[in-house]
Amino acid sequence: MAKLTTEELLDAFKELTLIELSEFVKKFEETFEVTAAAPVAVAGPAAAGAAPAEEVEEQTAFDVVLEAAGDKKIQVIKVVRELTALGLGEAKAVVDGAPKAVLEGATKEAADKAKAALEEAGATVTLK
Repeated sequence: MAKLTTEELLDAFKELTLIELSEFVKKFEETFEVTAAAPVAVAGPAAAGAAPAEEVEEQTAFDVVLEAAGDKKIQVIKVVRELTALGLGEAKAVVDGAPKAVLEGATKEAADKAKAALEEAGATVTLK
C-alpha cells in the first residue's frame, strides 16, 4: 500500500461526513488502543491560555434561579411553564421547591428575558 501524505489524508477527511469521521475515529482508537480526546486536551491551550477560555464559557452560560414565587404564585407557575415547556405539575414543583434553577446554561439574552418575565409575574430571581 502506498504511503499517503498528510495533505492527502486531510483531503480525504474533508470529504467525509461527520458520522463517517466519527466512525473512523472510533475504529482508529480501537485499532491503536488510544483515545482521541486525551491528546486534544493535552495539545490544547497552555495553562495560561486556558483560563480566559473558561472565563468566556462562564460569561455566556447563565442559570436562572427562582428564589421565591412571591404573591402571584399562579402567574409564576405559568411563566415557568412557558420558559421550560414543563407540565403543570412539574412547573408547580419547581415553584414550590424554590430556590430552584428554572433554566440552566442559558445564554445571556435568554437568561435576561426569563428573569424579566419571572420578575414581572412577581417572582424573585437571580442569575448565576
